[in-house]
Amino acid sequence: MTRHTRLVMSMIYWAFVLYIFVPLILMITMGFKDSKFIGFPIRSWTLDWYVEVFKDSEVLSAFGYSMLIGVSSTLISLVVGIWIAVLLNGRGFIGKGLIYGLTLLPALIPGIISAISFRIYAQLWGIPPGTGAIIWCHAVHNVPFVMLIVAARLSTLPKSHLDAAQDLGADPIIAFLRVTLPYLRPALIGGGIFCMLISFDDFVRSFFLGGYQPTLPVLIFAKLRSGMSPEINAIATVVLVLTGLLGIWAERTTRRMKQGKLQS
Repeated sequence: MTRHTRLVMSMIYWAFVLYIFVPLILMITMGFKDSKFIGFPIRSWTLDWYVEVFKDSEVLSAFGYSMLIGVSSTLISLVVGIWIAVLLNGRGFIGKGLIYGLTLLPALIPGIISAISFRIYAQLWGIPPGTGAIIWCHAVHNVPFVMLIVAARLSTLPKSHLDAAQDLGADPIIAFLRVTLPYLRPALIGGGIFCMLISFDDFVRSFFLGGYQPTLPVLIFAKLRSGMSPEINAIATVVLVLTGLLGIWAERTTRRMKQGKLQS
């Protein structure tokens, strides 16, 4: 690679970094503005908007509701995703490709189409809009991501480990619980955090299948109807910080687990 090519690639990289981070920095900055309107110049700074976020019962309720939906749908996605990944990791059988394609389908369908389809399907089965419908929809959408992450980790599992467990008298279920499942732990943590963030951030499906209790993205959308304000920036900044800390925790935990296995 020539010097000119490296320079061009470096410029493209930093342009991309600015494209990503400048809007985030502006969003965070506007949350400190001592005014009800978004825009420059900022003549005075305040923490009042952030204080109001933690005092607003509506925001806290929506945050807790989104967490409930995210955790519930993630747990369901992990169970179903592991089951499908283990099934597809076995010997070839008739219909294996069909099952694989159908599992990936929810991740490929556009969000608005998926939300409308689930709304019609829920009405057909008499499922009322609300918590159960949202969890069900989010779980189905997240299963493909869990399956792919777990399947990638599962493909690196040495077959000798399972053979050794079976030679010691372990049946397939015990071998899975004591050998396969611990080996999949980094993938489960990564997949779980990924699904949690997707579910927490999902607006379209939550909007179409939600009831009277709004999730946090739906609440932010409702507040946007009256115009942008530093309050919305403060809410978004808090969510950004929390999700960033969650991602850092997941990355460090996964790295620590991998280093522990290498040392052992």
